This record gives sequence, structure tokens and C-alpha cells, in this order.
Amino acid sequence: MTDIAKRFSQNPLISPKDLVPSRPGLEITCLLNPGVFTFQDKTWLLVRVAERPHQQDGIISFPVLQKNGIEIIEINANDPDLNKDDPRVLKYKGVDYLTTLSHLRLLCSDDGIRFYEPEGYPILQGETDQEAFGVEDCRVINIEETYYLTYTAVSGQGVGVGLRKTQDWKTFTSEGMILPPHNKDCAIFEEKINGNFYALHRPSSVDIGGNYIWIAQSPDGIHWGKHKCIIRTRKDSWDSARVGAGAAPIKTPQGWLEIYHGANSNHQYCLGAFLLDLDDPSIVLARTEEPIMVPTETYELSGFFGYVVFSNGHVVHGDELTIYYGAADEHVCGAQFSITEILTALTYAS
Repeated sequence: MTDIAKRFSQNPLISPKDLVPSRPGLEITCLLNPGVFTFQDKTWLLVRVAERPHQQDGIISFPVLQKNGIEIIEINANDPDLNKDDPRVLKYKGVDYLTTLSHLRLLCSDDGIRFYEPEGYPILQGETDQEAFGVEDCRVINIEETYYLTYTAVSGQGVGVGLRKTQDWKTFTSEGMILPPHNKDCAIFEEKINGNFYALHRPSSVDIGGNYIWIAQSPDGIHWGKHKCIIRTRKDSWDSARVGAGAAPIKTPQGWLEIYHGANSNHQYCLGAFLLDLDDPSIVLARTEEPIMVPTETYELSGFFGYVVFSNGHVVHGDELTIYYGAADEHVCGAQFSITEILTALTYAS
């Protein structure tokens, strides 16, 4: 497998020990792939922070958001109705729960490497029963001086896409769930095309179909239609089990360049790329056969959930693409790419 990423020598940039839990009694278990944007001449990350209670011997405990705040659920670790094979998800008496509760935390940097938590900005947490298991994996775009935040809303009802908007990052308007379960990995294009919003997203099916990337369009960024499947998994490939969009596609003279993640049957996550037509982005022009980034470093291979590089945020400066990514579902890291080099790696459809 190929890897053309130039990783930051300072990686990991941010680890769980670098932040303070949102409330007493919780611990930060991992930091995950952030949304990325520029604001007030700084680089900002909207980091997914996953927390859980301090664990006790013989007890599995995890937090759930209720109307009156966070409730801690405790289950005997030897309970025969408990399945804890996956460190991310518990199944108890036929019901799925997340082992952690995620919120989104704002960090900023003057140099794109050293990040800190500024004062006066809120933590973005779940607000409704559709977000009772947390809010995750935010993508950020800026259109007409408004920032659009698409994120994964998780609850016992399912996994869908929520939308909040802001202009100052201190006050937010919630548009609720814009794509119902099961759906995630929603990346809105950072430019209207023929007067419409476009977005990549991933509805999923456990029976017919699979974990594929779809495209949709909208008159207002809230109501979506004209859905079409454009990228599928590939048998016996690095992206054989699931594929999902990263951040907003990058506009190039050749087309809309999208960095996406793919995983195989062993849940090993890499990054690849594909190219969409400028005027009709439902047309796929090209795709990389091999990944452009593969977990190779210790901090990518070993962590809360190992062998993972996963990105949904970047900054573009000319030909230089800086991707901020989650490593092993535990750390936030950075890497740089040449857009020209990625375009050269594409294989065009015949």
C-alpha cells in the first residue's frame, strides 16, 4: 500500500491528557477526528472528546445524556446479558450503548501545530433525546459568512445527521436532524453549485446494499433530496467493508477532490481520494486504487481502537493540503499532502 502523507514531527498534536474533563467524575478516554476551519486568522479544531466515568473493578459504567443531565449506568462486568467485545459499543439485553459519551470542544492555534482551548467559547453537547449518546465527528464549512456544522447525532433511536449554524462560534442555531437514521459522514460542499447546496453522506444497510457514499442536493442546506449512490466498497480491497466522506470536497480545475476513509473487514481504516465533476458532482471521474495514507506510526497502530487514520477536517493553502486526523481513535494528529500528487494518484474511469 502507498502512503504519501508527510506527518507532523510533533504528532500527536493533542492527547487525552492535554484536556480537562467536562465535569467531575468523568475521564477523557480519547480524542477523535476534528472538524477544521479558519476564524479570526487562526486555525480551529472542533475536536470530538469522548468521556466515561472512572472505571471500577467488576463494574462496567458509561454515561448517557438525560433531560436532567448526565446519568451514569452501571452493569456488573460478569452479567451474562452483557456483550463487551467491542471497546466502543456495549450490547446489554439486546440494546446497544456507547462506552463513552462524546461532545465537541473548540481549540485554536496561531501556527496550526500548537493548539489551546480559548476562553469564552462553549462546549457543544447533545441537546435532545436524539443526541442522548453524544454528538460526534463534526464537519465544518463556511458559506456566505455562516458556518454550517454537520455532525453525527447518536441515541438509542439510531444514528443520524444533525446540523447547527453559527457566525461567531458563541451562539448557535440548531436545525435538528437533517438526515434520519441510519446516516453519518455528512460533508456539505463549501460552495453552491447551480444555486443548490450539495452534500456527501452515508446511509447504511445491514441487509441489502452496504456502507456506501451517496450525494444529495438541497435548496437551503436543511431539506435534502435527489439522493444518489456514487462510491461503493470494493471487494478484497483496503476499502472493502465501508467507505465514508471526509471533509468538504476541494475545488480544483480538474474537479471536486474528496478525501475519504475506507475500512476493510478487519476494521483497519485508511484514507483515499476520488474526483467529481465540477458542474455535476454526482458524476465520479476518478478514484485512487490504493490509499494515500495508511496507519504506520505507533500512535496510529495502537490506542483506544488501533490501526486507524480518520479525517473530517483540513485546511488548503494553494497546493498544500493540511489534514488533521484522528489516530487510533485516541489522538489528534496532522499531516500534509500535495494536492497535485493526490490528483496524479487517481485512476480515471474508462
